[in-house]
Amino acid sequence: MNELQAILNAFDESQKNGETSYLATVVNTFGSTYRRPGAKMLMTNTGKIIGAISGGCLENDIFEHTRQNMHFLEPIAVTYDNTADEDIVWGFGLGCNGVVQVLIERLDVERKVNAIAFIAECLNNQQRGVIATVFSVENALDVKVGSRLILNYDNSVITDIEQANLTKLLIKDAEAALDNQQTTVKKYQLSGSVEVLIEVIQPPTPLIIYGAERDAIPVVNFAKALGWDVTVVDCRSHSATLDRLAIADKVILTRREIVHKEIAIDENAIAVVMTHNYLDDLEILKTLLPSPARYIGILGPKQRTEKLLQDLEAEKIIYSKQQLQRLYAPIGIDTGADTPEEIALSIIAEIQTVLAKRSGGFLRNRNQPIH
Repeated sequence: MNELQAILNAFDESQKNGETSYLATVVNTFGSTYRRPGAKMLMTNTGKIIGAISGGCLENDIFEHTRQNMHFLEPIAVTYDNTADEDIVWGFGLGCNGVVQVLIERLDVERKVNAIAFIAECLNNQQRGVIATVFSVENALDVKVGSRLILNYDNSVITDIEQANLTKLLIKDAEAALDNQQTTVKKYQLSGSVEVLIEVIQPPTPLIIYGAERDAIPVVNFAKALGWDVTVVDCRSHSATLDRLAIADKVILTRREIVHKEIAIDENAIAVVMTHNYLDDLEILKTLLPSPARYIGILGPKQRTEKLLQDLEAEKIIYSKQQLQRLYAPIGIDTGADTPEEIALSIIAEIQTVLAKRSGGFLRNRNQPIH
């Protein structure tokens, strides 16, 4: 399950049970850290913890900090500096030579700018949005820690920040973050200094798998483990597919002649073609190549895909070089995969690499920071 969705589900449950909930968010990092800004963890006054802000090193301390102050806790930022050798003395022993700043706040459903409700809206509507959260204020600027500005996908704005100059700057930077889909941390110098996490809320990755044979099952399982939204399209209309791939969010039973009518492909879509049927693949490519899908992967040898493209040309199906750049065939990273599970891991790893705009390869050969 998507980590954000798990937090939302836990928050809904805590509300039903009359519990008080608190949210810890990584708002800034320096150096080597396990999680990046935007990572979240939900806590309740009954001791439940959902999500993670580190590799397991900081969670208990954050919870204890919250527990001791939960009756009067205002939004506060806590800094963990692990760059010194004294880290071992303090008992964290993180093993990451970095600094982590965490914002802790009590969740209030009555608040004008409700971050939890906005995250739920983004996930439910499959739309991106931006939350700008103030986590540091110096020199008495008329802004409070925990104040927010929310930018919706349609560029509508909600904010409880009354400082007009800061609001103007935040809207500009939030729009830029929404365009490039990058969470950032900004520092503004106005009548004082204010630091803000500008966080892009990403809905679950929409994965469309064309094909419902048994080798599709581990692909679905890995994708769901990552919290992706998975649709399986079975062009052979096997009713058994419904039970075999019940973990998928949606299963469509259809025929290749009408497959293009069954599902809408937008610019966020990830498509994996693994039908094991040449004619099915040919019809599916007629839909996928002209579409705005950001990734199209085809199972099978390179020669097979080349023949598919040649047959499309023979049918006067025109595709551009730009469209072919989104085509990955044979699908997957070269990991020496053989079993269906190994192949599925290779496929999911390649998709994650493309989404992260990386090239794959061994991290030990990377001279730049991991993140």
